Amino acid sequence: MPNLPWLVYAMLLAPLGLILIAAVVKTWQAREAKGWPQTAGCVVTSTVELREVKVPDDDREDGERLEQRNFANVVYEYTANGRKLRGNRVSIGEDRGNSEVAETLAKYPAGSIVTVYYNPRHPDQAVLERELPKGLWGCLGIGSAIVLAIVFGSAFGFNRLYELLSCHMARPDLSGMVIGLGAFGFVVALFGFAVRRQASAASHWPVMPGTIHVSDMEEYRGAASEGGGRGTEMFGRRVSYSYAYQNVSYTNECARVGAGSASASDRMLKRLLSRYPDGAAVEVHVNPANPAEAALDASGDGRFAFVLWAISALFVAAAVFAATRGG
Repeated sequence: MPNLPWLVYAMLLAPLGLILIAAVVKTWQAREAKGWPQTAGCVVTSTVELREVKVPDDDREDGERLEQRNFANVVYEYTANGRKLRGNRVSIGEDRGNSEVAETLAKYPAGSIVTVYYNPRHPDQAVLERELPKGLWGCLGIGSAIVLAIVFGSAFGFNRLYELLSCHMARPDLSGMVIGLGAFGFVVALFGFAVRRQASAASHWPVMPGTIHVSDMEEYRGAASEGGGRGTEMFGRRVSYSYAYQNVSYTNECARVGAGSASASDRMLKRLLSRYPDGAAVEVHVNPANPAEAALDASGDGRFAFVLWAISALFVAAAVFAATRGG
């Protein structure tokens, strides 16, 4: 076992642990729902709904921000214990938005008759699907094995590479820095390849007409300073666009602007709107496999890969310089 602090392993494995805990909770909920009684229901609304979802953001004081995402809003009526109720939860699984929106709407169109499973203790809690996705635990098991192999394999490889470099460098104490620079450059390069591949795929997506929209001004606090003081008060806006694909409407975010004052934010917004003015018609590249995913400038995203590769080259060059010149 590599001789690394336990905190390093805890930080690397924490995301995996959270995913496994969430899977256990959802499995328990699915097993409990198997005993729920069922009744006939009718779908009264089946449309796309734009909701705000909290997502992690290290640049903000509270560590999160609101992001608009598309959801399949399927509202159904049913009768339980003599009461006429309404629900809009489709599955036991967690829905974070922008996923299988069109498929869900097509599966549950307005006016269709559905089977509703409801909690006998709380009849207002109901779902249309009470099973978890097939193969969930098999995928999690394989994914966990891969993550563990990467984490411990990388740690072991880091130790071995450190020992090897220490024997061949004029300044053995710089071995850790050389490995760190090289590893960071390698990771950035991989991100560049991923961005380039995504942009290449997006350039072949079908193009649909869309419209630019600008959201209202928002106020928030930036991340706390190193001294522990409160973050800077910030002002920002979101620029989004709407489009339709196969008669289903979607909304996506194309940019955010933020500054330390409302006037500075407005100036930045005006520069952005010189390219995407409010109400302007735009061409939207839509992912046919998941229409909630789209892009306005696929070629621009591809060019960003070259920026990432340039950054990667700088880190690799710094690692080579430190290894050959001794710092």
